[in-house]
Order: sequence, then C-alpha cells, then structure tokens
Amino acid sequence: MKSAIACLLALAAAAQAAVPGFDISHYQPTVNYQAAYNSGARFVIIKATEGTTYIDPKFSTHYTGATKAGLIRGGYHFAHPGETTGAAQADYFLAHGGGWSGDGITLPGMLDLEASGSPTCWGLSAAGMVAWIRAFSDRYHAKTGRYPMLYTNPSWWTSCTGNSNAFVNTNPLVLARYASSPGTIPGGWPYQTIWQNSDSYAHGGDSDFFNGDLAGLKRLARG
Repeated sequence: MKSAIACLLALAAAAQAAVPGFDISHYQPTVNYQAAYNSGARFVIIKATEGTTYIDPKFSTHYTGATKAGLIRGGYHFAHPGETTGAAQADYFLAHGGGWSGDGITLPGMLDLEASGSPTCWGLSAAGMVAWIRAFSDRYHAKTGRYPMLYTNPSWWTSCTGNSNAFVNTNPLVLARYASSPGTIPGGWPYQTIWQNSDSYAHGGDSDFFNGDLAGLKRLARG
C-alpha cells in the first residue's frame, strides 16, 4: 500500500501537466497507432475481456500495433458484477491479456465499472458492489503486485457504491466525464489519474488525459 500511496502522491505533484492518450476496443477495428503517437498520444488502454466468457477479438491486434508505435499500453476488463465473483473475473482478465509487468510500458489493468442495460447496478447493493470490486482488486493485486485502475463516472459510483472511499489509497481513478474539466471527483479521491474527457478521438476510440507529465506516466507503468 505504501508504494501505491507514494505513486499517487507523485502523480499529484505533477497535476498541472497532462499527457494525451486514448482507449479502444473492437468497435475501432482499424487504428493508426503511429499517427496517434505522432500527434502527441503516449498511452492507450485496450479492451481485453468482459465477464468470464468474452475476449475482445481485436485485443491482440491493438496491443501489438500500440507496442510497435511506442505507446505505453494496457488492457481493460468490462465488469459484470454479480454474475460471477470479482476474483473469477480478475482471473479471466489476467488469463487473456490483462496482466502487468514492471517493464515501463505496461499500465496496470483497468476495471471498467458502468451500467450495461438494466439494472444500473447489476442487482447489487452498494455494500455488495464495494465487496465485489474489492474481490477483483485484491485478486489482481495478489497475482501482479499492482492494484487495478478503476474506471467509472460520478453518477454510477455514487449510485452503485454509495460514493465509497474504500479504494482511495490503493486504486488509481480513471474518471469518465465528458466536459471541459474533470469537475467534482467522486469516492474521496483527491484527483483523477486519467480523465476520459470525450467519446471521440481523432485516431479512434475515446479521448483520455493522464494527470501528470510523461515521467509520471512512466512511473505508473513501472510500479
């Protein structure tokens, strides 16, 4: 936990800087990774898995292309809380591209937490949702030595976790808010590590900004 807190404090110190990036999935079957890099992007987060049955068919292609272009890259898992355990979904994610190594070019995995149809909170109470996220996070940490980043938006986090602050000292926040500024940060996090500010990016996918400088981004990748 101390290393995670130190990393977060280092990121906060560089909060005035911002490094562009983006996130993609099979919905962007063709991506010009080199053009993205040439335009200033330095990282990309790529969909790997969903639940315990789905592997994104473009994950390997995207991951290889991003690596060749010199982008720092990582995978994300679209959560299906309550359908199977958090630990089971973490294992599935890790088995299909969601791992992390301290090579300086791999981001810790990201857990995508949002609604998918109805019910909004996947049928879980706030306490149940927090426990599910904790189970995923703890399993990922046990297997990799890193806590996963948590992707959410303020409305979902408030509704589905009761605006829990249980992950402030361990898990970096990836905040989805399509606006001119990040706005109020949910869950007691003092700031976002990554801000998804738009669902449109010039080279495909969603637009992201790392809250810090390039050195800070590399520290996040190294652990």
